[in-house]
Amino acid sequence: MTAPLTLISHSLCPYVQRAAIVLAEKKVPFERINIDLAHKPDWFRAASPLGKVPLLKIGNDRYLFESAPIVEFLDETEPSRLHPEDPAERAWHRAYVEFASQCLNGIGALYAAGNEPDFQQALITLRQKFEHLDNQISRKGPFFSGERFSLVDAAFGPVFRYFDVFETFTRLETFRDLEHVSSWRRQLADRASVRNAVSENYGELLLEFLGNRGSWISGLLRDWRQQMS
Repeated sequence: MTAPLTLISHSLCPYVQRAAIVLAEKKVPFERINIDLAHKPDWFRAASPLGKVPLLKIGNDRYLFESAPIVEFLDETEPSRLHPEDPAERAWHRAYVEFASQCLNGIGALYAAGNEPDFQQALITLRQKFEHLDNQISRKGPFFSGERFSLVDAAFGPVFRYFDVFETFTRLETFRDLEHVSSWRRQLADRASVRNAVSENYGELLLEFLGNRGSWISGLLRDWRQQMS
């Protein structure tokens, strides 16, 4: 691929992070542009029919949208394939990329919960997903299917990052006794491509976002800040 790539981004979007992680894993140079989703420019509206990030600009006025096809495109066109070669194994990996998206939906339900019962139910639902994962992760490690970093790993790095921030102000114990998921989480957190997929002030931005939600987790954050002051 000869055309320079531009990743159209938002500072908190986990789906943008997937694309940034894959680009870094493949050592593909790219430009990253953040936009304000509350004030979308006209060119963005034209390029993104769903009005979402990420977008990947791959040529003059040619854009790809939605993270799944973007990362599949990158995996097919750039060296060092991250998907398995076996078709059945590849399909299995694609299913767990979607599973990561469902985990992100669960995290959205967690920080949107307006009361403690809804918050606790969202936690239970997420815990069930991670319990399932604990039985699917390769015991050989360090990644989802063993020694080789895959698109599933790129999809779950942003999932675990939320909990890195949540756990600064509240005790969730979502991963208690989940040895394999916890080990996988640590390995991804230490991976340069995952660390560098967000800005240095990502945690502060996420805390600001959570504080402004007016939800149950916003109250937990407010109480923590009062205790710390």
